[in-house]
Amino acid sequence: MREDYKCKICRRLGEKLFLKGEKCLSPKCPLLRKPYPPGNLPKRRKSITLSEYGKMLREKQKLKRMYLLKERHFSKIAKEVLEKKGKEDVSKLFIKRLEMKLFNVIFRIGFAKSRDQAKQLVSHGHFLLNGKRTNIPTIELKVGDEIHLRKSSQKNIYFQQILPTIKKEEIPDWLSLNEKDWKIKVIKEPDPEKIALKVDVPLALSFYSK
Repeated sequence: MREDYKCKICRRLGEKLFLKGEKCLSPKCPLLRKPYPPGNLPKRRKSITLSEYGKMLREKQKLKRMYLLKERHFSKIAKEVLEKKGKEDVSKLFIKRLEMKLFNVIFRIGFAKSRDQAKQLVSHGHFLLNGKRTNIPTIELKVGDEIHLRKSSQKNIYFQQILPTIKKEEIPDWLSLNEKDWKIKVIKEPDPEKIALKVDVPLALSFYSK
């Protein structure tokens, strides 16, 4: 069986980006079995010293791939964040803005096993944002926003099966879930310090600061 493209991304960057949901948490994760870039045999792999630019590029790619954003969108957020340098902690602000994307909230609450799956669910029009149907996964939310699962989607077998698997103790403290009404609410801004990311965010932002 050919290795999945998403798994190759993790191996190329040398970091588990959790692009395949449950597979990333299982012993079948290719990065565990092949902890080296695709196309290289372990015995022939040479130690490569990255330049400063290479390090910035690698960290930027990790973060962009993790949050599944296109370069144009990702760089736009990065440049907007950097404009606030000196006034705010831009690294924390950057993560806050990435975390507040609609599809990421769907993923964080547990309605999807991966961000990619969450994007698909939003694109298929399963959710209402503040009472209005949306199919744009990358909408950036704000505190007080409410997301409802559409009534027709509540009967969908996928959601009927996924709801009982959601563990309340694993829901981030900046989100709330009302299971009876199928409602998600953003109750405060996420705290980047509570988000475990194996990415050097300041280095990733440095890629756009020149």
